[in-house]
Amino acid sequence: MSGAPAASGGLRTALSYCVQQVRSYDYHNYLCLLHLPPSVRRAAFTFRAFNVETAKAMDVVSDPRKGLMRLLWWKDVIDKIYANKTVEHPVAMALSSVLSEQKISKHWLKRSLEARINDGNRDEHAIPETVPELERYAEDTQSTILYMTLQASGIQSTVADHAASHIGKASGLLLLLKALPHHVSKQGTIPYIPASVAEECGLLTQEGGRSEVRMGDALPDAVFKVASVAEAHLQKARELTASVPAEAIPVLLPAVPAQVLLDSLRRREFNVFDSRLSSGVHGISPLWYQLKLNWHAWRNKY
Repeated sequence: MSGAPAASGGLRTALSYCVQQVRSYDYHNYLCLLHLPPSVRRAAFTFRAFNVETAKAMDVVSDPRKGLMRLLWWKDVIDKIYANKTVEHPVAMALSSVLSEQKISKHWLKRSLEARINDGNRDEHAIPETVPELERYAEDTQSTILYMTLQASGIQSTVADHAASHIGKASGLLLLLKALPHHVSKQGTIPYIPASVAEECGLLTQEGGRSEVRMGDALPDAVFKVASVAEAHLQKARELTASVPAEAIPVLLPAVPAQVLLDSLRRREFNVFDSRLSSGVHGISPLWYQLKLNWHAWRNKY
């Protein structure tokens, strides 16, 4: 008789852990999720917490092999969850609960993980060759979260899926740009500027038979070029607004923090090393960010 309450208590603890992880490491999206219907929030926080766990895997270790082992462990966890096996980890427990109640495609979880694993497997000095290659990574790691949240909401709309694809790509590209100083301080190289863009800006060098992006005065130009691709995706997503089902709008609110980050980059002349980009929420005060988010939600826009 005591097993059910204990299990229920464990699940509440697991869900609370997911919420706290998102609040601590993905605050701009934490505020977006509060605008979702209560029936969807549990799944949405769980998906975002899964993303936090996998995104952190390579960053919290000094040895990349340990980060890869963690990602491979998560790949095994997903297989176990879909096989109805219990895994003692709060995010895994929350995922198991969500997946037992809602039909969420395993493909999206695996696709996200595979992208993280492939990124972790690359040479630490390797860079993407083209912008489309970087866009694929952004979609695999960010758009997939929106696809799953749409599924959890019971929304079947090709237009909403297209909008989610564009918003995820924009978000992913801009977050990679914002994180460049972190990666430079950690590994001493600039990892997420495509070789094609670096070459256009005169920043591409050849070291030991491999391409590298060098630091230089033209780096903001390269950042601008990638940010412009993100801006185009946001524009395409917004062009679909009139055809997107009303119930999908809250799921697509992450377009707002993407726009905030883009605007902050523009104000800092695309200098990703300007410390003001890290202040508040994407470079603006938390209160101003919340006002922007609430304004969009109230107007049923993203």
